[in-house]
Amino acid sequence: MKNGLLQIAACALAVGSLSFFAGCKDPSAKGGEGGTTAGTSGSGSGASASGDTIKIGLVASLNGEQRPWGVDCEAGAQLAVKLFNEAGGVDGKMVELKVEDSNSKPEEGKSATEKLVGDGVIVVIGEVASGITQQMKTVALEAKIPLVAVGATNPDITKDGQGLISRVCYTDDLQGPVMAKFAFDKGLRRVAVMTDKKLPYSTGLSKTFVARFKELGGQIVAEESYQAGESNFGGQLTRVKATNPDGIFMSGYFNEVGPMARQIRQAGMNDVVLMGGDGWDSAELISNGGDAIVGGFFCNHYNDQEDRPEVQKFLTDFKANNNGNLPGTTMGALGYDATALVLDALKRLAAADKEINSANLAAEIMATEGFKAVSGDITLKGTNGDPAKRALVVEVRKDGFVFNKAYEPSEVLAK
Repeated sequence: MKNGLLQIAACALAVGSLSFFAGCKDPSAKGGEGGTTAGTSGSGSGASASGDTIKIGLVASLNGEQRPWGVDCEAGAQLAVKLFNEAGGVDGKMVELKVEDSNSKPEEGKSATEKLVGDGVIVVIGEVASGITQQMKTVALEAKIPLVAVGATNPDITKDGQGLISRVCYTDDLQGPVMAKFAFDKGLRRVAVMTDKKLPYSTGLSKTFVARFKELGGQIVAEESYQAGESNFGGQLTRVKATNPDGIFMSGYFNEVGPMARQIRQAGMNDVVLMGGDGWDSAELISNGGDAIVGGFFCNHYNDQEDRPEVQKFLTDFKANNNGNLPGTTMGALGYDATALVLDALKRLAAADKEINSANLAAEIMATEGFKAVSGDITLKGTNGDPAKRALVVEVRKDGFVFNKAYEPSEVLAK
């Protein structure tokens, strides 16, 4: 968001307390000459770094429906690499960030990942969307390249990840229950659910919300579906209105949620509380939804007005390197965090005098413990690649998103 908007950015690593910006002391990290090279045994061999540069890859939605997220994600990643290189890189070796565009499409995300692997990157970062990340995962597993997801919250992303797949954001197994508890604590008892049936993120989020809301004693009075690109929700909303809900949970992306909110109000459901997940996070939600979406609530990752030094240093550095602008979505911080976590793992490899290659880097990423991030500490050690993190609920206002409440996993997931 712009100045004055409360950013909520997931899993973002703060520059202020980042130890990885200090150059590595051990000059004996192994490697040959000539840059980063792909393994010589073909598919499934990973890649190794040599020479004076280390190639890492990023896949982001720089065009298409998720463009606001992808552009911010790339800006955050570029910032992390720039600061890291300015601090000396890895024993003087510079990191080169190679970026490919998924165009917000799963198959193009897959081909973008294949291109990066062919270019010899030792790790791939991305994507902002779960459906795209699922396709990228297949390439990463085949090539034995670590993949660090930025904003992909679907729980399946890290399943059967073979020690290669991780993320810096919470999962829908948390944010669904967070919003269910928030709704129940707010006094809502009759909630309808609107799900994008073709979007893995949306179907997974709705599933976890519904399950937890029922466990708490709430009633799901209607479950309706739509798909991306749909603009007329009249039929679904007529059926929803007939159930007399006191809340509607919309688990899709901001693109459809804004117009849907307008139609909900036009249908006469003026007092119904509107809720959703981090897929709402974009200034376009407000421009698309207008007054209809104001007063809605959604789950997100961090808050730009927190006084923690990690948060404020990230925002200061982002502005200084982006013509005075702040990221418009949480993905600026998430892209930064995912990249910074990878860079920290690279630094640890060099300090331990281990060869910098995909296999060693994957192991080091999964050994991450207590890594200081904008949204809080990230620990992957002892997990399947999913960090245990708090989640925030924010309220939609005319001028941005305002912090409402923070939830720790222990209080949300407790029976």
